[in-house]
Amino acid sequence: MTAKRIKTRFAPSPTGMMHIGNLRSALYEYLIARSGSGDFILRIEDTDRERYVEGAVDVIYRTLRTCGLDHDEGPDIGGPHGPYTQSERLPLYGRYARMLIEQGDAYPCFCPPGRVDRDEEGQETETFGYDRRCRGIAREEAAGRMQAGESYVIRQKMPLEGETSFTDDVYGTITVMNKELEDQILLKSDGYPTYNFANVVDDHLMEVSHIVRGSEYLSSTPKYVLLYQAFGWEIPHFVHLPLIVGEDGKKLSKRHGSTGFDDLVEKGYLPRAIVNMIAFLGWAPGGETQEIFSLKELEERFHIEGINKAPAVFSYDKLNWMNEQYIRALPFEDWKGMVATEALPAFGDQAFDLDMLARVLQPRVTRLSDIPDMIRFLTERLPLSAELFYNKKAKLDAGRAKEVLEAVKPRLSAVPAWTEEAILDVLETAGSELDIKKGQLMGALRAGLAAQQVTPGGAIETAIILGREESLERLERTLEFLREA
Repeated sequence: MTAKRIKTRFAPSPTGMMHIGNLRSALYEYLIARSGSGDFILRIEDTDRERYVEGAVDVIYRTLRTCGLDHDEGPDIGGPHGPYTQSERLPLYGRYARMLIEQGDAYPCFCPPGRVDRDEEGQETETFGYDRRCRGIAREEAAGRMQAGESYVIRQKMPLEGETSFTDDVYGTITVMNKELEDQILLKSDGYPTYNFANVVDDHLMEVSHIVRGSEYLSSTPKYVLLYQAFGWEIPHFVHLPLIVGEDGKKLSKRHGSTGFDDLVEKGYLPRAIVNMIAFLGWAPGGETQEIFSLKELEERFHIEGINKAPAVFSYDKLNWMNEQYIRALPFEDWKGMVATEALPAFGDQAFDLDMLARVLQPRVTRLSDIPDMIRFLTERLPLSAELFYNKKAKLDAGRAKEVLEAVKPRLSAVPAWTEEAILDVLETAGSELDIKKGQLMGALRAGLAAQQVTPGGAIETAIILGREESLERLERTLEFLREA
């Protein structure tokens, strides 16, 4: 085919959430366009009215915007090839379908939906696909029945012999025998086009150069090719993407967990981490080990040759790791805002030090949704037990913890300013003067403040987050417990 400006399209059906497979197609289409200085367009394929979900178009817009996949043409911004919503293009499809009838490449089919074939003796027969019963109706008779108002669909007249070949940029040349191709419906009786037919018409009229989609559409591609040939149109590049599977090797589905973009965001994954992860579901940069890419870097490095044929494994462990890298690299003020969103509802009216909380969480959080559980010891006074204070290495137990806390609590109460430096100075002085080992001091204080042995951040950070009043009240509560233990 002749060289022309690269143009790709993302053409989702508004049937619900944006799942991982949809988003990967959008991302790869966007990257193919941007890496080749081309255009990326958005088209809404809403001709399947039975599956249409109210609000799904807004989900598509919001997801693309959140992921940074800005389109150059689309229903919301217009363009030279509009309208970009298929339900607004119905007259077009009818005109092109009738054109195929006139040139002998399609025919009206008057068979009712669900018709059962019967043999000469009236017995039901099993047929493979449509039996082409209406294909032989004379053109004049067919025209008369159409004019009389008889219900019909328009079917593509497939060649009965020979073979059809096409070349895919990932899978190479593929050939099918024409006798295996059913005379597919192009236009339904209600005037709405089928998915395949509308795609071919729109992709040609919108000057799309690369058709990017999942490998499950490989089997239907010969039908596309025959339509392009029937119209005498230039055949675009086909780029079929490998299947996405879970770690069990089976096609990714709900049984593997959250597979929708909104679901993953709700689970606490950053959109940029999700996009980075999806970029590797079937593509590799080649010759390097870099795994963290900004969208701009992907635009510069992406190439079709890096797309693989083998199924791509969606790994939550890998996504968790990527999310951690993005969290660690966030500017502190951005991170603090995210922590506030998760923490404020949990703390309620309780005062806390947001800066310190964000500081101790940033190196430790995997997902934003983990934060409420990670800080529960700060937002609730958890049950105390003698076992909390046992530490064999530090030679600490409940009895020793009581002695330590009784010694340091009065000193902490007298701290003039509740800062890290002031608290640390008091604890170091107490440890030196009272001969208390650091492990015992920090262990008793951490358990007393948190009612758990392991916390994000140490005893001093916990005290700062809680503030003077809450910290001292918790230590008094702990001492009361230890005196009665």
